[in-house]
Amino acid sequence: MSWRPVLTVAARIASGALGAALVVAAIFSAVRLLVMPRASRDPVVTLVWVVVRRGLDVYLRHLETFAARDAVMAAYAPIATMCLLPTWLAMTLVGFAGLFVATGSPSWRHALAESGSSLLTLGFVAPKGTLHTALAFGEATIGLILVALLVAYLPTMYAAFARREQAVTMLEVRAGTPPTAVDMVLRLHRIGRLESNDAMQPLWATWEALFADIEESHTTIPGLAFFRSPRAERSWITAAGTVLDAAALVTSSVAIPRDAQRELCLRAGFIALRRISDVFRIKHPADPHFPADPISIERAEFEDALDRLVAEGVSVVADRDAAWQAFGGWRVNYDVVLLRLAELVMAPPAPWTSDRSAARRIVR
Repeated sequence: MSWRPVLTVAARIASGALGAALVVAAIFSAVRLLVMPRASRDPVVTLVWVVVRRGLDVYLRHLETFAARDAVMAAYAPIATMCLLPTWLAMTLVGFAGLFVATGSPSWRHALAESGSSLLTLGFVAPKGTLHTALAFGEATIGLILVALLVAYLPTMYAAFARREQAVTMLEVRAGTPPTAVDMVLRLHRIGRLESNDAMQPLWATWEALFADIEESHTTIPGLAFFRSPRAERSWITAAGTVLDAAALVTSSVAIPRDAQRELCLRAGFIALRRISDVFRIKHPADPHFPADPISIERAEFEDALDRLVAEGVSVVADRDAAWQAFGGWRVNYDVVLLRLAELVMAPPAPWTSDRSAARRIVR
């Protein structure tokens, strides 16, 4: 008895199963990223971004200045995004080639040519038979849908990017470059807005809405986190950290009435950063409490910040121990995720955020 016919049938079945799996994986990957309106970690998308990042990391090791590294990282997100479509198309091409082999193509070479002709609608290989014609039409349709989805995806992504960067740019007026919480508080004091909750509420309300927008856009489109600002010294994560630290500093240490809008902004901010960190599987305490859970800001740094405020005429609370406990109680909610996200996106140097590495000693 000859086993060749049996092996041939088994090979065709395996080719068909592999081909169907690749096509389904490509479709589901595109749907998860481009259509599904919720955070969903897709293995194909993750693999593309990781491979591109690993390739860039090899080059980044040889660069000594942040400006040089920033120039390379500025290309990371666009390159990874544009690599997604070729990846999906390649999976579809190979997948349908497997289906063509399973349904009668004489060889993988012929099947790949037939699949490529159908996917790219070139038509240089005419399908033979009803089944192959149906597969060719189906493959061409899938290819067109993948291209259309990515084309529609880019304006949505860049619209979210533009909203984020407008707020980051406007923060430079209030917090300087690089942005710092102390500079932000001092500038608000100098223009007479710090002591008036009514004058400050629009700022906190704007950033509360922005944090909600960032949470939605950066979890459904995780690659947005890696799109860098037009200017190298700006970053969405250092801007977010500055606003949160400024709000925490004012809430804990400045002798002004309590403002619910400021605290809502703080809560919206640390929830947004936690949700984004969850997408990237960054480990963080689920319900941290200070001082049981430490923060990366030292007491001496906090005291120096208060001394700068006092020197400029800002009214600071008398009980600095209580102020430190209150500040730490707010900061502990976003300390870990803020630092890890700054490392992940390779943010530019900024006090209290990207200036402290993972190896820095965590203190109480």
